[in-house]
Amino acid sequence: MEKRALGNSGLEVAPLAFGGNVYGWSADEKTSFRLLDEFVAKGFNLVDTADVYSRWVPGHQGGESESILGRWLKDRGNRDKVIIATKVGADMGEGMNVSKSYILKHVEDSLQRLQTDYIDLYQTHYDNEVTPVEETLEAYDTLIKSGKIRAIGASNMSLARLLASLRASESHGYPKYETFQPLYNLYDREKYEQQYADICVKSNISVISYYSLASGFLSGKYRHAEDTGKSAARGQKALSYLTPRGIRILEALDVCAAKHTTTPAAISLAWLLTRPAIAAPIASATNITQLHELIHGVTMKLDQEDLALLNKSSAY
Repeated sequence: MEKRALGNSGLEVAPLAFGGNVYGWSADEKTSFRLLDEFVAKGFNLVDTADVYSRWVPGHQGGESESILGRWLKDRGNRDKVIIATKVGADMGEGMNVSKSYILKHVEDSLQRLQTDYIDLYQTHYDNEVTPVEETLEAYDTLIKSGKIRAIGASNMSLARLLASLRASESHGYPKYETFQPLYNLYDREKYEQQYADICVKSNISVISYYSLASGFLSGKYRHAEDTGKSAARGQKALSYLTPRGIRILEALDVCAAKHTTTPAAISLAWLLTRPAIAAPIASATNITQLHELIHGVTMKLDQEDLALLNKSSAY
C-alpha cells in the first residue's frame, strides 16, 4: 500500500488513521484489540489517540484509550510496526494547558499508559493562547532531543497561532508542526479550505482530518430524527447535519456508492484523500464490518464524474 509522508518528519503512514477515541468507550478492550489486529493486518499503521480519551464517560478519568492501546502494544509486541499519535493540552481537570511544565509532566503519563519509551507524533490538542508559542515549542524541543517524541503536530489551533508557531520554529530552530488535525469532511469544508489549506500545502504540513465522517452522518445512517437511537454517543450531533445541504450530500454519496458498489462512508473517505495536503483521515470503527468499509474507502479511486458531483453537492 502506498504510504504518505507526514511533513518532513520522516514518518510514513498508510492513508487511514484509526481514531482511538472509541477504545474503552464504545468499544471494550477485547473489541479494541480485535479491531487493532485487523487494522494492522490490512497494512495500516497510524493510530490516533489522546490523553483525554475518554474522560467524558461517567466514571472515567481520561487515559483509558491510551491504556488499552498500551496493553495491546505490549501483548502483541509490535511497537515498531505502529505509528502512535497522541495529544496533550485538553482539559484533564486543570483546564486547557500547553505550558512547558504541563507538557513535560503529561508526556510521562502518556508514555506510561502507552507502555512505550517514545511517541511518534505528539500533538497540541487544544491551544491555550495565554502561553507563548515559543514556550510550547521549547517543551517539544526538549522532548525530541531526549528521544521521547519523534515529531509534533497541532489541532484546534487558530490560523494566527499556527502561523506564529511556524515563524517561531524557523527563527529559533524549534521543531516545526509537521501535521495539522482539523475538523474536515464533505460537510465541514469551509473553515479548513478557506483558512488552512493553502498554508498546509505551502509549509508541507500533512493533514490528518478528524470527524472525517461528520460524527457518522456521512455514513448515511442518520437521515431522520428517529435515527438518533442508532447511536446514543453520536446520534444528536449527526442529526445537526440534516439540513438541505446535508441531504444533497447524502444523495450524491448514494449515487457514487451505488456506482462503485460500496458505502457512503467509503466514498466520503475516498473524497478526502483527493484533497490537497490530506495524508490520512481519522475515522473510528466499533466492529469489523465498519472497519472494512473505512479500508475500502481509502483504497478505492473516484473518477472525475464522482468528484464533480460530490464537490457540487457539498459546495458552500
